[in-house]
Amino acid sequence: MTFQWPFFERHRALGARLQAIYIATAAGQPMVAVDAIEAMAGAGLKGDRYCENTGFWKAVEACQVTLISRHDLELASRRGGPDLIHGSHRRNLVIDGIRTKALEGRTFRIGGAVFRYHKPRPSCGYLDKIQGKGVAHALGKHSGVCLQILGSGLLQTGEPLQIIDGDGA
Repeated sequence: MTFQWPFFERHRALGARLQAIYIATAAGQPMVAVDAIEAMAGAGLKGDRYCENTGFWKAVEACQVTLISRHDLELASRRGGPDLIHGSHRRNLVIDGIRTKALEGRTFRIGGAVFRYHKPRPSCGYLDKIQGKGVAHALGKHSGVCLQILGSGLLQTGEPLQIIDGDGA
């Protein structure tokens, strides 16, 4: 039996889960881990700097939500980067079980919210300024992605990530 690509993609996503959620109330403020949060369509995560329009990149290249994979964080660690496990990566969502590249151009659900991959989120000097020298370099080109929120809903850590486009799934 042979499987076509959409089946494979959907199958891979079955093991993907939301590992962590982080928010910051304003630019440069510490990231705080939460177990659950409301994702608001077209805006961001309730209480986060992006949703409240208080982020550093708000006027230039703001994202509604940022996401990084555990795989990306492990790569940064192997490059000799600092401990990025507890939010110092400055991304809102951490997923496990799927790479961010597999989400490119896709629409997917986590919990009650629906997201669409928007664009890569390159690391920058601002990250080093607030988190310490070497963080941006350690993340390199695997520094996460920006997402658009297409449908509002509650997110909770541990929930599965499900691809919902491309094959009627």
